[in-house]
Amino acid sequence: MTFPEERDGYTQRMKPILVLLITAGALAAADTFTVATFNVENYFLRSFGTRKAKPVASRAKVVEAILKIEPDVLALQEIGRRAALDELMAGLKAKGLNYPHVEWVQGPDLAIHLVVLSRFPIESHKAHSKVEYLLDRQRFQVSRGFGEVTIRVNANYKFTLLNAHLKSKRPVPRASQSEMRLNEARELRRIIEARLRADPKANILVAGDLNDSPNQPPIRTLLGGKAPKLVDLRPFERNGDRALNSQSTKSIPRRVAWTSFYSKEDSYSRFDYLIASPGMNRELRRAGMYVQAMADWGLASDHRPVVASFFAEDK
Repeated sequence: MTFPEERDGYTQRMKPILVLLITAGALAAADTFTVATFNVENYFLRSFGTRKAKPVASRAKVVEAILKIEPDVLALQEIGRRAALDELMAGLKAKGLNYPHVEWVQGPDLAIHLVVLSRFPIESHKAHSKVEYLLDRQRFQVSRGFGEVTIRVNANYKFTLLNAHLKSKRPVPRASQSEMRLNEARELRRIIEARLRADPKANILVAGDLNDSPNQPPIRTLLGGKAPKLVDLRPFERNGDRALNSQSTKSIPRRVAWTSFYSKEDSYSRFDYLIASPGMNRELRRAGMYVQAMADWGLASDHRPVVASFFAEDK
């Protein structure tokens, strides 16, 4: 917002007050909000090591995908250097989607980064950039770290978002990739448990590419076998499905929920998640929960965005 110059300096003195009033008005107006997570697959302007620059058409498709969702809060994985993020944000802003609040995490992996973009103020933040664990008597670090932000949606509602990108299924020489991913999930679970011990009613949302299926140990570890148990929101495509397509009420509905494509095996998996604490799950708007389906989705990324909407009021 710009302010005209005045010789008596009145405008300059009033500027902070006006900004506060505008912010307070925006916060008061938010009664629902939308969160999305999106692995944008090597969003690089220039090659970095073995990772090639992302083509212009692919970067434009990422912008298109995000614009179709218009999330209030967006968790991103696999962003390259700051210049790449700047370009992405500029492309969104040029189309009317502006994110004034940004959290960037620099983990041990220098190539790709975690980012949170928010329309709402980030009240507090913590970059877990040096998370360590022991495996086979060796010390490892969580490669991408974890991002943690507490976002103030309105005067009465806030939530904490944990952005994660767990170890991929690509084998590495030093240790088992599956054991590495499990240990990373355990470290993330420790952070969650600490927050919920401090406040059992806390609104917590885990977002990101967890690189494993729902029935595998890393995901089961995050969800928890005992209290506090988290809730896998399991969004699915909006393709008109209504019936459960199952004779058993305990079966998972046969709805399209895959989020990731692996070309080497020609396989589709659900690797991208939104996982909520019990407190935040109570605010879920089920009508606003989905996996994005759009034409030529694969031009943007080998992952599809996962989206959920919430009421901005503690239930």
